[in-house]
Amino acid sequence: MKVIACYSNKGGVGKTATAVNLAYSLSLAGVRTLLCDLDPQGASGFYFRLKPSKSLTNARFFDDTKRLNQAIRESDFENLDVLPANQSYRGFDILLSQMCERKSPLDRALSGVQFDYEVVVLDCPPNLSLFAEHILRTADAILVPVIPSTLSQRTFHQLVKFFKKNDLSIKKLLCFFSMVQKTKTLHRHTIEDMKRTYGKRFLKTQIPFASEVERMGIYRAPVTVTARNCNASKAYLSLCEEVILRVFNS
Repeated sequence: MKVIACYSNKGGVGKTATAVNLAYSLSLAGVRTLLCDLDPQGASGFYFRLKPSKSLTNARFFDDTKRLNQAIRESDFENLDVLPANQSYRGFDILLSQMCERKSPLDRALSGVQFDYEVVVLDCPPNLSLFAEHILRTADAILVPVIPSTLSQRTFHQLVKFFKKNDLSIKKLLCFFSMVQKTKTLHRHTIEDMKRTYGKRFLKTQIPFASEVERMGIYRAPVTVTARNCNASKAYLSLCEEVILRVFNS
């Protein structure tokens, strides 16, 4: 079972949209997929019209494999299940700081589903915290959406420094440009600049800025379902193909 974390230390970059569309695209390709929402805002579950389990609190998430499995919900799509988040996940950092274990509690929690799925997609909260470090160590690949803007470029530099400081493998980073508007000079220049610096870490696919993605919250479904012929939908399918090649064939 592969673990792919959709992660960014900056909010508002299309992280949840990526997690939702990637998970659906993987299931469409015949890959048995679990979308695990780790963000207490619970947006991934919302997009699939699923309510979280009230009994799977932050402590039980790591220690109660049976209850975690019971909290998994079937989606409306074949090969795709969802583990919705609840607000108690806000306490993950405090809980993890009290644990003194060699093996990551997150790795242990996910091991309970390793025979049921071929891939777990993690929708992660946007911060550089103790929980984030556990996620980055556990995941086989970290998929990072980057808006080609000055602030996003700055936070990506911070992420790379965090990797180096905490002895994390840079090779895990699979980055791509999100919400791209090629008519903007700043976007074009930022893409060129970041490719020169981090070329090997960036995938070829770029997700365009699209109103269809914004309307996911209205339709509560992946854009690859509601607007399958739009450019953003085609880009997410292309992103999925690149991820499969990088993660499953490495």
